[in-house]
Amino acid sequence: MTWMMLLLLSFDLTAVKNEPNPEHRSELALNNANTALDAARSAYDSGDTAKAEMDLEEVRQSVDLAYDSLSSTGKDPRRSPKYFKKAEMSIRLLLRRLEGVAQNFSVADRTGIDQIRDHVSEIHDNLIEGIMSKKKKN
Repeated sequence: MTWMMLLLLSFDLTAVKNEPNPEHRSELALNNANTALDAARSAYDSGDTAKAEMDLEEVRQSVDLAYDSLSSTGKDPRRSPKYFKKAEMSIRLLLRRLEGVAQNFSVADRTGIDQIRDHVSEIHDNLIEGIMSKKKKN
């Protein structure tokens, strides 16, 4: 049963990876991250911690895909901030939601979600730095 769930989860992320436009791929990946977070909350509430952990891992993979997709555009976030700022705002909201979900987890089960939250926070910080930093002079 668990291998089927893993297959279904990877299919969703695989479909997102097939989007040719990196900016749209980033948006789809962040939507997928929010869906996976909802699934993780539901799974944990129903007592299925293994599925909750798989869903949380999909959140991490989706955020990584979104960030990597934006990075692959080669665009300067300061000069073309539209999609970078959209991603930053979506990830900020996702971080708030992760914090809320973590509050529902028992202390013993929080290590995984805390690691994912820290990773997502690091990506959020990288996006802000890219948008706000001045161009370096040679």
